[in-house]
Amino acid sequence: MESYRCQESILQVISVLGNFMAYARVVIVGGGFGGLNASKVLGNKKIEVWVVDKTNHHLFQPLLYQVASAALSPADIALPIREILNDYENITVIMGNVTAINKTEKYITLANGEMGRFDYLILAPGARHSYFGKDSWEPFAPGLKTLPDALNLREKILISFEKAERCDSFMEARKYLNFVIIGGGPTGVELAGSIAEIAYETMLKDFRRIDTKHTKIYLVEGSPHILPSYPEKLSFRAQKYLEKFGVIVLTGKKVTNVTQEGVHIENTFIDTKNIIWAAGNQAAPLLKTLEVPLDRQGRVIVEGDLSITGYPDIFVIGDAAAAADKTGKMLPGLAPVAIQQGRYVARLILKNLPKEKRLPFKYVDKGMMATIGKSKAIGMFGKVQFYGFFAWLAWSFVHILYLIGFRNKLFVLSHWLFSYYSSQRGSRLIYRSLSIDEDLPNPYKH
Repeated sequence: MESYRCQESILQVISVLGNFMAYARVVIVGGGFGGLNASKVLGNKKIEVWVVDKTNHHLFQPLLYQVASAALSPADIALPIREILNDYENITVIMGNVTAINKTEKYITLANGEMGRFDYLILAPGARHSYFGKDSWEPFAPGLKTLPDALNLREKILISFEKAERCDSFMEARKYLNFVIIGGGPTGVELAGSIAEIAYETMLKDFRRIDTKHTKIYLVEGSPHILPSYPEKLSFRAQKYLEKFGVIVLTGKKVTNVTQEGVHIENTFIDTKNIIWAAGNQAAPLLKTLEVPLDRQGRVIVEGDLSITGYPDIFVIGDAAAAADKTGKMLPGLAPVAIQQGRYVARLILKNLPKEKRLPFKYVDKGMMATIGKSKAIGMFGKVQFYGFFAWLAWSFVHILYLIGFRNKLFVLSHWLFSYYSSQRGSRLIYRSLSIDEDLPNPYKH
């Protein structure tokens, strides 16, 4: 009897495994906007899904600069991927770093050597900052793409004010009160406005030996105007807002060198310990293992259905894809693009259409917006352009809407309301035990 029960149990297991293996397996690399939205479309369908990410959380990157500028805490803009996808029984979340892809034999390789097969592969690994061949600048000019990046920048900013307080003269403190942001895109513009708010409002009454109004914030952009992807009228308006907040905007200027002492901008040198890089992006190195054509930013040049040439079951989306719209213009690396691409690819997989019957991806442009400090923003939807307080309200509404998790929506909204009415920021804590005593005079020696 015991032998019969054992054999019956084994047969049940084999039957379950047989049904499990009968489902196609979709591996999604990356838990950002594209990967997460693809996962949700595939959730609770007769298909096996793996979501592989090197972190355990989904990060709302559009608000990352607010963590760096002490307006929000990390938990306000991030949520565990497992929690988000908990209701989908066919989805397995794996925390791991994918280092290689074998597109012919259909398997991925993790950093520890483990391998996983796939029937379909969706690559959404995101991007990192690019220094255009000047990688030696990175230690002195950190970028902003991840939560560790944001926390490092936040503590760097706060420590600089602490160091300035220890100095005996303004000339000595100047290098800690100068901030140079390289890159006048949305991230650079939003950071410049936020740091201005910290220096000229939030920190104003907190120090005794320095006047934070002496802080100088430089925004450097090589193009003729900031926010080059926006119409010139809106770019001009954004620059006027920044200048009103006290930001020094330098357009048409090239950074020629970055050192521990400061920044060389053509023939000008700015003495500073605070340099932030917001000038360019580079796709994940993982894409090189595909051995397919890449563009100058390292993105995969995809076909109309977002697959790679010769491999209709491998898709690349989001910041990793060089995809063109119907006019031939490359799609920007924005969250709405990644979201729509993720949903489109997931639906293709569910329909199991052969490549020749797939309709090409069409992006529905939902506009662009950028905020510039407190209560000011610019935006465009199609041919409609708007700016000022109304644009800021629209920007706030859209970002609350796109945040994942009710708690995050509630907390961010409450933080913004508190900050708007009090001009205070609730995340001005320095967590790491950093020494600020090196090369500084003792303020109590006199």
